[in-house]
Amino acid sequence: MKLQQRQHQIGLIVVALAVVAWSSAGLFTRLLSVDVPSILFWRGIFGALGLLAVIACLPITGGLAGFRKLGWPGFAYALITAVSMVFFVSALRYTSVAHVAIITAIVPFAAAYLGWFALKEKPTHAALVASAGALFGVTIMVGLQQDGHWSGDTLALVMAFTMATMILMSRRHPQIPALQATCLASLLSALFVIPVLNFDGLNSYELGTLFVFSFVNQVIGFGLFALGARWLPPTQTALITSLEAPLAPLWVWMVLSEIPGTATIIGGGLVLMAVVGHVLWESRSATQNQAA
Repeated sequence: MKLQQRQHQIGLIVVALAVVAWSSAGLFTRLLSVDVPSILFWRGIFGALGLLAVIACLPITGGLAGFRKLGWPGFAYALITAVSMVFFVSALRYTSVAHVAIITAIVPFAAAYLGWFALKEKPTHAALVASAGALFGVTIMVGLQQDGHWSGDTLALVMAFTMATMILMSRRHPQIPALQATCLASLLSALFVIPVLNFDGLNSYELGTLFVFSFVNQVIGFGLFALGARWLPPTQTALITSLEAPLAPLWVWMVLSEIPGTATIIGGGLVLMAVVGHVLWESRSATQNQAA
């Protein structure tokens, strides 16, 4: 029991650190002056190499042999993840970081509805109520936007549904080695933009920032998440990852003074309340069921 408690505590800390690393994406995107294809290419290359090093050095990840276990579900998962990466970085360039972070927070609800249609898994009443609240918050944020733009918000919404598809695929095919698939996805995201890639404006500062971006956001973020999430219940993992919504715009505000508008703050607050409330409710229900 003591070992399980210790692992649980370590899992909480590790996953929280992973979320902090993930939430830096908006800040790094703002610090870069190169175009989106350049960001995607170098982020993908550096990220793939970094994840490959993590996979090779940590046997707990399944090692390089894990690539042989991808199969068609793993390759499909990597392809969708790569598409999600492209939309994510593009959205950060065309709307505010706060909008992207808040729209990303609706992913659990998007996954619930896609699962209803694809896997015949009917959402609970709590999930339906929470998703309605989240949708209302996004409507306020996008409809009364002051700091975002509809084009970037649309890209973020598409990205949210690709992420929801990733969740469904991992649920349908739990044997997919996550880090290996993510490594392949990083490489694919770089390959996607080669036809439109140019090196204008690329200098040592940009390359250095891209390297740190990839290391912090992908290598540390995904590496820590893969290690810590296996020691936590899914509901707690979801609750911790929802903290990305307030953290992402916080870093940009602290460093670059990008202040979210009133509609974004109100709408984002509603989305975050819906996500946290739903996760806490599901966690309580699961505890009561176990006790019964």
